[in-house]
Amino acid sequence: MTLTLLLGGARSGKSTLALRRAEALGLPVVFVATAEARDAEMTDRIARHQAERPDTWSTLEVPCDLDEALKHVSAEAAVIVDCLTLWVANLMERGDDDINALADSVARRAAQRSAPVVVVSNEVGMGIVPDHPLGRAYRDRLGRVNAIWAGHAQEALLVVAGRTLTLQPTRPDD
Repeated sequence: MTLTLLLGGARSGKSTLALRRAEALGLPVVFVATAEARDAEMTDRIARHQAERPDTWSTLEVPCDLDEALKHVSAEAAVIVDCLTLWVANLMERGDDDINALADSVARRAAQRSAPVVVVSNEVGMGIVPDHPLGRAYRDRLGRVNAIWAGHAQEALLVVAGRTLTLQPTRPDD
């Protein structure tokens, strides 16, 4: 049906918008979380996010295997994936070599679902150039993954300060 990509900076309102959109559908919702509670701050952050979701929603904690998770979600359920930002970091940490191909495969699967999928990701390439090679590699990798998902999405929105801008596809001659 519809794949929507929500991009923006940290605390821009992406996750809140994803929750509101899914709630408005009136469908069962499966929340696919890529975060891992590796320290106290992240544990608290995850708990706050969990408290924002309706109790009737299912949650899958999937740090890396999004493709496998999407295979097993009911075709009638809407899906929120929050977020690609951590998914890419998790894949890089795991040593995955071809993240772009994996992103393409998973985004294609998400776009082919009959129920809506809303995917959240940070836009990290609009600030300063990281001074460390790993930071630059991560920024570049996430930027490419975001572009891959946007290419499969029927809708891509940039979320800034709780407001959205619709991102239009580029034309081949641009």
